[in-house]
Amino acid sequence: MKQDLIIYHGSQQIVEVPKFGIGKTYNDYGLGFYCTESIELAKEWACPVKNDGYSNKYIMHLGGLNVMRLTKGEFNILNWLAILLSHRKFDITSPVGNNAREFILSRFMPDTKDVDVMIGYRADDSYFSFAEDFVNNTISLRDLNLAMQLGTLGEQVVLLSERSFGQIEFVEHEVADYREYYYKRSQRDQNARAAYKSHKKDLRQLMDDVFMLDIIREDMRNDDPRLQSNISE
Repeated sequence: MKQDLIIYHGSQQIVEVPKFGIGKTYNDYGLGFYCTESIELAKEWACPVKNDGYSNKYIMHLGGLNVMRLTKGEFNILNWLAILLSHRKFDITSPVGNNAREFILSRFMPDTKDVDVMIGYRADDSYFSFAEDFVNNTISLRDLNLAMQLGTLGEQVVLLSERSFGQIEFVEHEVADYREYYYKRSQRDQNARAAYKSHKKDLRQLMDDVFMLDIIREDMRNDDPRLQSNISE
């Protein structure tokens, strides 16, 4: 991994000095400073309402930091889901969903205690609803994995530890015009939903799909080959 990353934070304010310990504990990965490597995404995130926002640009010095990249290596989408479940409130609408939360947390939660920076999917809007649907046994693991790759949402880079805040360097800011980026943000979400609905599966895939109920009933773990085949395809 590169020792320095160019990252952007979308906000309604100019943020020259990010402050540790400020923010919402119920964000995707908990309390932290949320950024992206895409200036376009940052500008969209800066315009959740019809007001201009700002894309704040930084150099993130990763040397000496413990970086957890949830989309690489030994991690899979269920590890990401476990972290999401530990911080965000899910709408549980099925009997399976009542048991799914504790099962996923007990089987798939990675050790994040000493993590300085976390990189992984961002659960925006429809993407969060896909995660809820999987937990409620409405869509399969394969469907969830596909859904998170739609709409080119990209990954978020999140500073979690006080040490990481000491290694971020402000560069500049750019104005995000809401007349462009408020609508781009909405369109990205609509595109993801449309792409998901248009996805067609053949009979073999339907027969092989793994649902939340299957994972609980079979007491599946990270290294279960049935999970790997549904995640990697």
